[in-house]
Amino acid sequence: MPKVLISDKMSPLAAEIFIARGVEVDVKPGMSPEELIACIGDYDGLAVRSATKATAAVLAAATNLKVIGRAGIGVDNIDVAAATAAGVCVMNTPFGNSITTAEHAIAMIMSLSRQIPHANTSTHAGKWEKSKFMGVEIMGKVLGIIGCGNIGAVVADRAQGLKMRVIAFDPYLSPERAAELGVEKVELDDLFARADFISLHTPLTDTTRDIINADAIAKMKPGVRIINCARGGLIVEEDLKAGLESGKIAAAGLDVFAEEPARENPLFGMDNVVATPHLGASTTEAQEKVALQVAEQMADYLVSGAVTNALNMPSVTAEEAPRLKPYMQLAEQLGSFAGQLTESGLEGVTLEYEGHVAELNIRPLTAIVLQGLLSPLMESVNMVNAPVIAKERDIDVTEIKHERASAYQTLIKLTVKTENQSRSVAGTLFAGAHPRIVEIKGIPMDAELGPNMLFITNKDTPGFIGSLGTTLGDAKINIATFHLGRAEAGGDAIALIEIDGPPAGQVMDDICKLEQVVQVKALTF
Repeated sequence: MPKVLISDKMSPLAAEIFIARGVEVDVKPGMSPEELIACIGDYDGLAVRSATKATAAVLAAATNLKVIGRAGIGVDNIDVAAATAAGVCVMNTPFGNSITTAEHAIAMIMSLSRQIPHANTSTHAGKWEKSKFMGVEIMGKVLGIIGCGNIGAVVADRAQGLKMRVIAFDPYLSPERAAELGVEKVELDDLFARADFISLHTPLTDTTRDIINADAIAKMKPGVRIINCARGGLIVEEDLKAGLESGKIAAAGLDVFAEEPARENPLFGMDNVVATPHLGASTTEAQEKVALQVAEQMADYLVSGAVTNALNMPSVTAEEAPRLKPYMQLAEQLGSFAGQLTESGLEGVTLEYEGHVAELNIRPLTAIVLQGLLSPLMESVNMVNAPVIAKERDIDVTEIKHERASAYQTLIKLTVKTENQSRSVAGTLFAGAHPRIVEIKGIPMDAELGPNMLFITNKDTPGFIGSLGTTLGDAKINIATFHLGRAEAGGDAIALIEIDGPPAGQVMDDICKLEQVVQVKALTF
């Protein structure tokens, strides 16, 4: 039974979902890094919010870990690169708190436009400073959204309901999606020049870090108001403070900070700053949504292999998982077959999908082919890290879907290019569930792979089968199945033989000495 650790505080419903799905669960919030490292090796899954830090050290100790689930959208607390290298799937819940975070951004816009927090404090103090808190209307004002994904799109919708005009900068926002949202897609400098309010809704990456800095502020309209409910590292806080002090920036609403928990910050105490302690996702509804969602996603992955909202591997829906299962077995066998025969550096991989398989989600199939291909060449490879390893080693991976008619209802063909040669192997499913090899190096073949196989390249001359049978018989090796193929009479031929156990080194040497044999390899599946 899979076992999951919930290491942060989250809705009790998450544990209930794990148990209902047949997953054992321990709830241990508040552990120190040392305590987490000491126990993480016992678990298949780790469910976190923002408090737990899944560092490289934690992942190194997580010898059985298969998945980390983040109840929320941000994964700054997870070393995704280390997780990928370790073959651990990382999931988040990008939709569970979208509404809540977007509403918080809208609340910030309202607060800044009417100075509500500071007016509230003044009134409670009995000052009645009515003339001090002169606000601005938001109707007709331009809202510039940086990052128009899930949350940014909701902010745009709500702002339009308040009669604001919305412009957006997002390199991944298509013109069609912008039109659907009713926003104007602009370049970043144009947004800075036109926006009365700027709201940040982009992840923190090398590209977006410090996107609001002194140079950006210099390009903005005087009196601009800036809202950040995304990530603290998006703003250079000292530059923001200078802009606020000069009056170039009228006000700022910040829910996130460069260092959290933010006990001290250069922006604290400023009258034109509204600050909240990372409350963007802090509603009862949002916390229940993300807890339920992360538990369901992790349980699906551990029990059925379904992959949802993964950051480092292809998604596979719960409906797709059972359909893909036999194809994934075939894909792994094809990759392993080619990998065990590879003796020189890999340069390229081409995968061709024909028939029924071409209509399916092929990304996980490609990943598992790469897993099978690379596993004989290195340790700790799985479908999570195999595509990354291939990229790091400059192995060119090409996927081709063919609509042409095939001799088989479904066919996967793998061609591997090495420093010395190209080799291909193709397979199909018999009766929709049983993997079969149907072609090797362009030679037709009909073979089912067993645990122990001999692959022999030979010259097609009389006496080969008898000599091979005698050699195996003398070594007391029983033949389970025997499959032959040839390019043409008297030309190149291949033999794929299932035997009852792994052959000893002496047997391999004896086979190599047979007159007709060009190459022999012992394969395991």
